[in-house]
Amino acid sequence: MEPLNGYLVVDLSIGIAGAYCTKLLADGGAQVIKVEQPQGDPLRQWSASGAHIQPGDDGALFKFFGCSKHSVVADPHIDADISFVDELLAAAEAVVWSRGSQITEHPAFAPAEIHRRHPHLTVTAITPFGLDGPWHDRAATEFTLQAWSGGIVGLGRGSPDRAPVFVGGQVGEYLAGAYASAITLAHRRCGGQLVDLSMLETQILGLTYYPVTYFEMLGRPWRDARKLTVPGIAQAKDGLVDLGCGTAQQWFDLCAMTGHDDWIDEESPLSITEQANDKADELYAWVRDHTVDEIRELATAFRIPNAPVANGATIADLDHFQARGSFVSNPSGGFRQPGPPYRMQSARLRPPQPAPRLGEHTARYRRSRPAASHPTHDRAPQLPLSGLRVLDMTTFWAGPCCTHFLAMLGADVIHVESTRRPDGTRLIAGIPVTEEQWWEKSPIFSALNTNKKGVTLDLQSERGRDLLRRFVATCDVIAENFTPRVLDQIGLDFAAIQAIRSDAILLRMPGFGLDGPWRDNPAFAYVIEAAAGLSWLTGYPDRNPYEPYTIGDPNAGIHAVTALLVALEHRRRTGQGVMVEAAMVDAALNIAAEQVIEYSAYGALLERAGNRGPTAAPQNLYQTADVDEFGRIDSWVAIAVATDEQWAALCEALGRPQWATDPELSTIAGRREQHDLIDEQLVAWCQQRSGDDIVRCLWDAGVPVATVMQPHRQTALPQLAFRGFFEDVGHPVNAPAPHSTLPTRLSQRPERFHVLPAPLLGQHNQELFAELGLTEQEIADLEADGVIGQTPAGYGRKTARA
Repeated sequence: MEPLNGYLVVDLSIGIAGAYCTKLLADGGAQVIKVEQPQGDPLRQWSASGAHIQPGDDGALFKFFGCSKHSVVADPHIDADISFVDELLAAAEAVVWSRGSQITEHPAFAPAEIHRRHPHLTVTAITPFGLDGPWHDRAATEFTLQAWSGGIVGLGRGSPDRAPVFVGGQVGEYLAGAYASAITLAHRRCGGQLVDLSMLETQILGLTYYPVTYFEMLGRPWRDARKLTVPGIAQAKDGLVDLGCGTAQQWFDLCAMTGHDDWIDEESPLSITEQANDKADELYAWVRDHTVDEIRELATAFRIPNAPVANGATIADLDHFQARGSFVSNPSGGFRQPGPPYRMQSARLRPPQPAPRLGEHTARYRRSRPAASHPTHDRAPQLPLSGLRVLDMTTFWAGPCCTHFLAMLGADVIHVESTRRPDGTRLIAGIPVTEEQWWEKSPIFSALNTNKKGVTLDLQSERGRDLLRRFVATCDVIAENFTPRVLDQIGLDFAAIQAIRSDAILLRMPGFGLDGPWRDNPAFAYVIEAAAGLSWLTGYPDRNPYEPYTIGDPNAGIHAVTALLVALEHRRRTGQGVMVEAAMVDAALNIAAEQVIEYSAYGALLERAGNRGPTAAPQNLYQTADVDEFGRIDSWVAIAVATDEQWAALCEALGRPQWATDPELSTIAGRREQHDLIDEQLVAWCQQRSGDDIVRCLWDAGVPVATVMQPHRQTALPQLAFRGFFEDVGHPVNAPAPHSTLPTRLSQRPERFHVLPAPLLGQHNQELFAELGLTEQEIADLEADGVIGQTPAGYGRKTARA
């Protein structure tokens, strides 16, 4: 049986976020009953390209999300239907809820009321800002949430001669669904819980790189201006290619690859980003003189991150995805869709079954209600993962954010580094190596590793590998995100782990997967985003796409959490260990699914359109009269009109100017046709006003609007303060600084999510090696021989800390 067989989930959501959450649960074997209003979920009639959906048929995206689910129809105006839904909830273990349908707007089905009547349930509510707080009822779209989160500015994405640009493709909806899936499943075996998930907070975690912690610890933002990533996405002789330099070594290798060894200057006072920008013209000229295949073959040989820039028309034909079988046929729609975002050895995921027709299973469930079968809960609900021990061999971002999620929900996480190669995030803060304990001052490392313990081990030595194997024997989960060859080199593949502990879960998080022609390619977020199609929809139509640069890692991390929790359910049932392959690119393919679905179902190639998008019209960024904190006229607001009612509200807020009263603008189709005209008028109106005045005027009228926030100013948002999204974390070396938490408020919440600061390098060597039975003298000998330590190699040694 699939790991989640018998897990009954009622889906009371509409839209992408809830649909994706329950799809992930259904893939794991959960029984998902989608309760729909009589007219059905609007997703049934949705197409991002505007393709005509035949009467009686459903849209391709709905068929993707609906795989393996059941559909029942309930009319909240009928008492018997209210009782019917209530009986389904009584039998379920979890319910996923969002606003916007007749059912969820009924008082009987408000999240707090569901939780009151059915205290055994995990009730996961997905809303823009949360169920409570000063912004709880404010209008929002994904576009305006990206603006509030700071994700539109991101890490300085874009070019200063244009407005900043959002990440295309409705990625925020998918991110919210992925977080909802993981948090719902984490609470499965610890009693009822009201999980209040904020899409704003999931966007902060998915589209920005801990900017508040960075700013507060270092006194400067990560980047204060928009710059193109060089070379980034560039035009080759026959198409677009993505090349990146995530480390100094990769920049040196790029110089050598392009025949410019003379550019290599290890003593340069410039960052590698600044050096690359200085040589941009020469780099772009070199790329234009070569084909995509030539460039990628060379870059792969030089170990430089690279990828083709895929889109809905090309992605399914790429050799790597064909070799891995990354795309499958939808069972009811005759189009292509990505397979699950993770794979398992020993455990079975559910093959996709056809999506249900509207109300297809109503009669079945009215005749025979599901039997209530609620598991015995043996864990404190505020720490659902307490008792789980994780050996965390991950580095940089994707892996550590997965294990950080586990640590904040109670898991005992041991983070393994070496003095030769500390976690990469210790090295990217721009702290001068002349500064005392510079390796302990990275805000990124701090933000990703609270609640963990830290040990160092030289895995190039036999003694280090032996100690690693002894740790494996004590852990439920071993997590790693090396390139695939590394685990083989240290002799710790799944068979070796099973020989040590047969019920251990091995969570592998390679960039491009464990097989296929790109298996060993370096994988940073930007090349994952390009290969999966996420970059294709980000930017302006008359320019090369922009790399989102932030979503590839955290998206992989949260999908890996769900994969791990599914694997743990298999272990509970069978006692067997599981090898989980949670490749970064597979997670990215899933949140970019709409592109290949639209193309294979309707022949429609989705294109980037600046800040316009398929879900609202008008939708754009408009410059305000404000001077920003850096002294520039570079302040913006985001406005997105998603419904005709919001358009009428916008017209009233503007004072019903003559241009806005044109009857053709009363429909979204008419507004799309006249988008340029609307933009001209809104540009003129916004340029005369401050951002605060614009937001106050439009938001009070019910129009989705937002200030385009600098990401390091997230703490200024009153909604985040109300929800306690940031917690101050002290540290032995650094001053206390705010750290982001989880994107949920819980009805049974721990007093704090952050209970320990991120560990110093090797901080817990003494404690954890003593647990393995080593004497103080043996531990001292290991340090003297460089097998363990608390200082990066080459910077001297210190005595062991307690």
